[in-house]
Formats: sequence, C-alpha cells, structure tokens
Amino acid sequence: MGKNTVSPDELAALVDRLRWDKRRHPHHGRGEYQATAHQVLETATALVDAGRAGTVVRTLRTAVDRVTRALMHLDDSSGIVGDALQELTDLYARALEQAPPANPTTLASWLVAAQFDGPGWPRIHLRSFAPALGERGIAEITAQVRARAATADPDSWSAQFAVRDFREQLAELTGDVDHYIAVLAEDLKSPEQYRKIARALLDSDRAAEAIDWARRGLAHHPGNPNNARLRDLLVDLLIEDAQTVAALEVRVAEFNRHPVAATFGALAATCHRVGDTALIAPALDELRTRAAKDPARLGELVQALIIAGLDEEAWTTAATRPHDVGPRLLGFLVEQREAAHPADVLAPYRYLIQAQLADTSKYRYDRAVKLLRRLRSAHATADDPAGFSHYLAELRTDHQRKTSFIAKLDRAGLAP
Repeated sequence: MGKNTVSPDELAALVDRLRWDKRRHPHHGRGEYQATAHQVLETATALVDAGRAGTVVRTLRTAVDRVTRALMHLDDSSGIVGDALQELTDLYARALEQAPPANPTTLASWLVAAQFDGPGWPRIHLRSFAPALGERGIAEITAQVRARAATADPDSWSAQFAVRDFREQLAELTGDVDHYIAVLAEDLKSPEQYRKIARALLDSDRAAEAIDWARRGLAHHPGNPNNARLRDLLVDLLIEDAQTVAALEVRVAEFNRHPVAATFGALAATCHRVGDTALIAPALDELRTRAAKDPARLGELVQALIIAGLDEEAWTTAATRPHDVGPRLLGFLVEQREAAHPADVLAPYRYLIQAQLADTSKYRYDRAVKLLRRLRSAHATADDPAGFSHYLAELRTDHQRKTSFIAKLDRAGLAP
C-alpha cells in the first residue's frame, strides 16, 4: 500500500473493525483481527510518513484504546496483536510530535490512566511522548503521579510498579543524571536497577562510577537469574577500561558458581575477545569431571564442546551416550554430522526414532516418520539401502499393534 494511495477515511474504516465483542470465543476470528491490526499499522504509518499525522492522531488513539481492550478477551498467545499494539502506541507518539495536541494536559491524563488503570499494556514510553507533552504536560503527569503514589495500595504490585516506573521515567526526562540515579536507587531489589544506573553513568562519561555500581549489583544479587545483562555490561566496561584480567575474573567467578554451558560460553567469548584463551581448557576439564560423576550433566558438556569448536569430541560423547544427552541435542548433532559422515548417524537416528515412539505426544508418529525418511536417505548416502529395509521390517514387526503408526508408514511409502 503506497503512501499516496491511503486516506484517513480508509484508516478510520479499518479501525472500526478493531472492535472485539468480549462474549466472543477468544480463538474465533483472532487471525482476522491480527491481519486488521497490521493493516491499521501499515496504513497509519504511511500517513504519518507522508506528513499527514494531523489527520490521523485521533484515529490512532482510538485504535490503541480498542486493541488494548480487545487484548483483555482474545487469545494472543503468539504475541502478534500485542506487538502491533506497542507499535501503534509508539506511532501515536510520533504522530503527536508532528501534530502536538492543543491541550497537553488531556494527553497527560490519558497516559496516566493507561499506566495506572489499564490492563498492563501497552508499555508507555514517556520519552516518546515528551515532545507533544512539553513542560506543561510533563508537569501534569508529575502532579498526577504524585497524587497516585499517595493513595496507591502498598500491597498492590501493579500499583507500586506503575508509580515507580513513571517516577523513574520522569526523572530520566529531567536530564539530571544524579537525580535519575537517586530515584532508581530508591528500589534496588533487582539487578536491572543497577544496570540502569551503570548505563546512565556510562552515558555521562562516568565509567569508574558505572563499574562500581555494576559490581555492587552483582554482589547484592549473586544468584539472580536476571543478572546476565548487568554482568555483560560490567565485562564491557572493564574491557573498555583496559582491565582485561578483571573482566576475565568476572566470567570465571560466574562459571565457578554455576558451571554450565551458558557460563562457559560467556567465558570463552570473553577469552577470545581479549586474546587470552588460557582459561578455556581448565573450564572444559571441570565440565568433563562433572559429567563423569553425574550423567545428567553430559548435555552441558556436549554443548560446551560445541562452543569450543571440539566437534569430534562432542559427537563421540553424545553418540556413545545418547540417553544422557537427550533427543533434542542429539538430533542437532546428527543434522550437523550427516552430510559428511552418513554412516555415523545411522545408530543415533534409530535411537531418535525409538524415543519418538516411546513418547506420549499425539505427533509422535509423524515425527517418527519424518526421522525414518531421513534415516532412509542416510542409508542410501552410505551405500547401505538394504540396511534400512532390514531395519524397517523389524520396526514394523515390533510395532504391528500400533495400527495408526503402521498406516502412517504405508502412506509415507515406508512399506516393507
């Protein structure tokens, strides 16, 4: 749809189709709704890009309101409509920048209501709306947030989050880094707060303070599963400050605390980045030792071997102990191995087929048939078509009572 072929009336007609009857089944019509939401986004974007934002700002706000309400009742497990809503909201902010509201306090009230009274979506980015709000609108939001904070239920997570989020965004808009950090520091219950502080300090050319805050955050939240971004930032800061040994120490400390493929991968990547790979081998030895003692850790070792580029050891380890590696990782390795070494993957393919037949999923037979086709191809490439015929005959005999499976084999051309 070209920029010169759309009109505000077309957009209004599309937005009118964004109504959703809450009595409707959550699944019925969701595909059409997804398509309409994207049509609205495409049409509105074309109009805004063409400099015609003034003709669509009201319609865009209606679209945002309707999709927000619809998401309370339709099934959006795919996230498609939610993503479209966020894009529509951000586009609305861009349109308002072109065509500012006559009364920014009205916009301020709408944003506060969306934040505090809405269902939790879309995410409101005050920085995007700041040009349209101006000083008057921002002052109105500040006053309303202060009033909301005074009456917010202290036991309500959503109410407290709404207050904290808008206070932090408002503080960031002031441009006063120390004030912004002070507001962020009022709630240091997550590593993300430390990351925001460190990021703000870095953007203000205060790298030493940023490093200090990042270290403090990791020290206060050593086992938090969400501290990876903070750790990555600290490593980046240390490397940029020529503290490569300290950066490696951060990675080693986390690997020692939690020796798995992910922490090994982060350590290996940092080693290569700073040109010092001496720590990779002992880390791998640690994973080998742990896998020898505990078979459940073998998958982590195999993944680490892949990361380290030790493909032969990864393959040998997995192929000799497929039960400890698991079907998913073994399947990945089989796909990587098959082209160059088709004979090597015959036994692993048979293991994967048996694993599917032992599964309880309703798609187990379809997956088994798919694997059988690939096994047949591998046998042919390995110049052993008779081996596949023999295996297929045995498989059909062993599972002859599974009539649905046998029927699928026949339809797939996998007859005796």
